[in-house]
Amino acid sequence: MSPAANATTLTARRSTRFVTWVRAWRAGLVPFDELDSEIAGDEEHLVADAPGTWTDVPLAQALPAFAKLHPDEIRLVLPAPGDPRGLPGPGPLTGAAMLAGEAVMAPEFGIVPEVRTHTSGSGVTFETVLWRVIPTDSYRPGFQIGAAEAEQELTQALTAATAALTRLDVAQWRPELAGALQALRRPDSTATLPAGFDPRARRVFARASVLDQVLALAEHNAPGGAVNTYEAQQRDAALRPLTAACRQALVAACNSPLG
Repeated sequence: MSPAANATTLTARRSTRFVTWVRAWRAGLVPFDELDSEIAGDEEHLVADAPGTWTDVPLAQALPAFAKLHPDEIRLVLPAPGDPRGLPGPGPLTGAAMLAGEAVMAPEFGIVPEVRTHTSGSGVTFETVLWRVIPTDSYRPGFQIGAAEAEQELTQALTAATAALTRLDVAQWRPELAGALQALRRPDSTATLPAGFDPRARRVFARASVLDQVLALAEHNAPGGAVNTYEAQQRDAALRPLTAACRQALVAACNSPLG
C-alpha cells in the first residue's frame, strides 16, 4: 500500500476530530451522545484535570466543560517549533501544546492530548489518549486565514515541493514519497468532517489530512543508505513549506464558520 493510501488508515491529529465534533455539537448540528465515540473511535480516551473532577475521567464526563461555549470560541491550534500561532504566552499550556504539536483552545482553558503506549501481559501493544485540561487567562485567538486562502496556499506549496523533489531526484531514493505527493495533487481522501462544514472546508480538510500523514511518514522513516546528509537536508528544506501549509490548511478547515 502506498503512503498516500496507507495514510488514510492512520489516526489523524486527534485535536482535529475533537474540535470539529465539539463545535458541531455546540452549533446544534450533532447530538451530545455521539461526541465521545466520534472523537475517540476505537481508542480509549480519558481526561485529566477536567473542571469539577478529582481524577482521570472518561471523555464523555469532561465534554460538558464546553457546554456554554459558542462554536467559534473552540479553536484548533497546531503549533510547531518557531510557530506558536494560536497559543497564549509562555506557560504550562503553551509548553504542553508545543510538545504535542496540537491543542484545543477555549477562552479559559486548553486541552492537550498525550498518547500513552501500553503492552499487555500477552505482549499486545496498544495506546490510550489522555487529554489534559490546562487553565489559561483570557485567551483570545489571533488572526487566521480562511479555508479558501489556505487551499490556494496548500496547492501552491504542494506544486513547489513536488517540483523541488523532482529536481532532487527523490524518486531514486524515496520513490514512495515522490509518488505519494504526486498522487495527492488529486484530492481523494475519505477523511470527513461532521455536519455544518461547507464543501470547501471539507475538501481542504480531506486533502490536508492525508497529506499530513504522508509528511509524518516522511519525517519518521529514515531515508535509505544511498542518501547522504546533504540530500536529506535538501529534502527536508523542500518539505518544510509544505508541512507549514498543511498545518495551516487543517486549522483553517476545522475552525471555519459552521452553517
